[in-house]
Amino acid sequence: MKLAKWAHDLTESLLAESLPRRWAHSQQVYAQALTLAPALGADAELLAAAAIAHDVGYAREAMDTGQHMIDGARYLRDVVGADARLCSIVAFHTSSPWEAAELGLSETLAEFGPAEQGLVDAITYCDLTSSPTGHLVDPAARLVEVLDRYGPEHVVYRAVSAARPELLARVHRVRQRRAEAAQEKIS
Repeated sequence: MKLAKWAHDLTESLLAESLPRRWAHSQQVYAQALTLAPALGADAELLAAAAIAHDVGYAREAMDTGQHMIDGARYLRDVVGADARLCSIVAFHTSSPWEAAELGLSETLAEFGPAEQGLVDAITYCDLTSSPTGHLVDPAARLVEVLDRYGPEHVVYRAVSAARPELLARVHRVRQRRAEAAQEKIS
């Protein structure tokens, strides 16, 4: 778990003091990623590292475009030299493509593509099952919370509204993949 430890330490240094709620959320996203390890095989540590680091774009040091997914991926790539796959997962997590389109940043997001759908599904699942305060939450309820927090005039509201069916489909695919992995283990 060297990559995950590195990502944990980096993210803690960027978020723990300045954004403690974001840090609590990131820790729960990481915990959720660990539960998916049996279904991910060799990519389990990569997902764990991306999970803990997925919101580093909120850190003052990482802010650039205003889209935290892209900003985090750029910070990881350009400042700390992170693995390209890790940066891609961070860049494409949750509603990133929809938000990038709203902000005119689709070409910028493409710097990190193509996205690996299975890993994007997995990080989206982890993000949507983790509340802003670091507790487990139902994904549908989490989406309602995001919409309520931002309101209809905000880019995040518009992006999440448009992305909602796909985001819930991602959660479903991960749950199915996890169940299949559990069944294989039993067999």
